[in-house]
Amino acid sequence: MASNLEELIGVPFHDVTLLQSAFVHRSFMHEHPERIPGLTSNERLEFLGDAVLSFITAAWLYERFPASTEGELTALRAALVKASSLAGFARSLDLGQHIRMSRGEDTPMARNRTALLADVFEAVLGAIYLDQGLDAARAFVMPFLERQLEVALSGRDVDHRTRLQEVAQARFNQTPHYRTVGVTGPDHQREFTLEVLLGDHVLGAGAGTSKQAAAQAAAKAALERLESGWTPPPSSEEA
Repeated sequence: MASNLEELIGVPFHDVTLLQSAFVHRSFMHEHPERIPGLTSNERLEFLGDAVLSFITAAWLYERFPASTEGELTALRAALVKASSLAGFARSLDLGQHIRMSRGEDTPMARNRTALLADVFEAVLGAIYLDQGLDAARAFVMPFLERQLEVALSGRDVDHRTRLQEVAQARFNQTPHYRTVGVTGPDHQREFTLEVLLGDHVLGAGAGTSKQAAAQAAAKAALERLESGWTPPPSSEEA
């Protein structure tokens, strides 16, 4: 099994038990504590891998986007390392089929659970770090992060409302709010127009077939305006 796993992730191990442990669900250990000497569940490796992943991602984004604020970097890191992203990485390597689980837990649906796959991916990263160090862990995970960054920056996987809130709070210590300024069309084909404001200032507007979609479009427009360098004009008291 060890050689298959090494081939799967493309990393040869010095201590193959580390890699094997990355695929062991705690339910398997409860059912087969005697199966392999030195084998443990992947919970501790997942804990370590989570920390390693966070550091690698933060350091990379810090260098990659020197003009971004702390809030912007935090939002981008969250988009890259959220559970659904990590589960996608795991699925691309077909890691789920190699997880050791108890007979009661082992179903195709269970093997495809987002949380389980995300944990296994982090456990594998933790195992690589322990076996070969930070450079090897970085080399393994960076292709995944680079592809996910392209997705995030393209807007296909970004919650614009959440990102706008984080940017506005980080830069201006204010929370944006939304208001409906127009509803058109028949009942079965409504189109909503919303504006997003920071204080009394309109940052952007957007339209959509639901208020949620219109708010996302307005937030996207606001983010583009902020990225172009917009700042709130001084109030009359300050002027």
